[in-house]
Amino acid sequence: MRFDDLRLHKPLLEAVRTAGYETPTPIQAKVIPLVLDGQDVLACAQTGTGKTAAFALPILQRLAASPAPKRSDRRRPRARHIRTLVLAPTRELAQQISDSFGTYGRFGGLKHTAVFGGVNKNPQTRTLRSGVDILVATPGRLLDHMADGVVQLDSIEVLVLDEADRMLDMGFMPDIRRILATIPKQRQTLLLSATMPRPIRELSNDILINPVSVEVARVSSAAETVEHWAYSVEKREKPSLLCSVLENTPYSRALVFTRTKYGADKVVRHLTRAGISADAIHGNKSQNARTRALAGFRSGKTGVLVATDIASRGLDIDDISHVINYDLTDEPETYVHRIGRTGRAGATGTALSFVSSEDHGNLRAIERLIRTPLQPAADLPGYVAPKVAVVQAERPARTDSRRNGDTNRQGHRPANKNGAHRGPRRSRRGPRSAVANR
Repeated sequence: MRFDDLRLHKPLLEAVRTAGYETPTPIQAKVIPLVLDGQDVLACAQTGTGKTAAFALPILQRLAASPAPKRSDRRRPRARHIRTLVLAPTRELAQQISDSFGTYGRFGGLKHTAVFGGVNKNPQTRTLRSGVDILVATPGRLLDHMADGVVQLDSIEVLVLDEADRMLDMGFMPDIRRILATIPKQRQTLLLSATMPRPIRELSNDILINPVSVEVARVSSAAETVEHWAYSVEKREKPSLLCSVLENTPYSRALVFTRTKYGADKVVRHLTRAGISADAIHGNKSQNARTRALAGFRSGKTGVLVATDIASRGLDIDDISHVINYDLTDEPETYVHRIGRTGRAGATGTALSFVSSEDHGNLRAIERLIRTPLQPAADLPGYVAPKVAVVQAERPARTDSRRNGDTNRQGHRPANKNGAHRGPRRSRRGPRSAVANR
């Protein structure tokens, strides 16, 4: 099948060809016709299979084919109604989706923008007041603009929830429901995600109307183009192992995941001291810092990006050859999203996981979910074994009262000035280990 077979108009086909795409992915081939027909869609596909184009292309065609209704507000007659709203869980994904609308809609006259937190609201406000057709937003910043009276959603024709499992997570539901209350009930709604647990699927029934369910791969499966390897390593060995792996493994770009923001910064400092170019991205970074880190990673200036799970969803950067789970996640679905940053669009990729003794339960849960065992890294060509730092502690010298007046040969302390012995010395510390942990 070719894009020409999907009833897309010539400007979109030209944009697709300009972007270098020749044939649609399975999710695109199934979802695009449904969206063009006005159906509500619940789509589940592996990450990296082209879900953004699956909804962006038909939305652009639908909006271009039907002119927007005229605004009744005479005070701003030229401002456009917001006709499509796309909600995304992270700033990076929101910006990326907006960029995709720009890529596919370059030959059309539709306006789009992205709004998210972490940056000054004023430029976003000016853009919104001038009017946009397509708005991509994170829920929190959208609610801010709504509270300011800048955004009205009474003309929404299409609502998209990307990464639906996270968007419909209980932590997002209050914001989502507040936004849904302001959107017309007569609309087209699309939910797309790489994982779709049963409770989330049931919850989606409140949002979708007679949806068509599309699954182009087993739910929560990993791409077949990715190899899975596991290093058996303890926490104290991880920093040196990471440096050794990166120094001895040919990679184009490596994305390293840590559990915490502090851990991400700590890993970057360790890599930098080892002479490895690295940067971090996490929630404590300003949006400008996050944007610079991603730009350096995309351009190849920075070879290693260390991130928390804000980078596990929707991050679309070409040629990430390796994903390294420095800290193994305790959510199996998150593993699927993490490794989905490599092996995209048919390319091959490698996922390396550092598994400590406390991670064995998480490892088994991940293997059950993806139905694929993580192979021992010892079988990996060019395997680098973890290095354990062992330091022999010095044995304390035996002393007696004749040498330092502290204890006698039996370990008793000398008599006090009244001639009474004070008994054996009792150490306040336990016995010293022969191996000092470093």
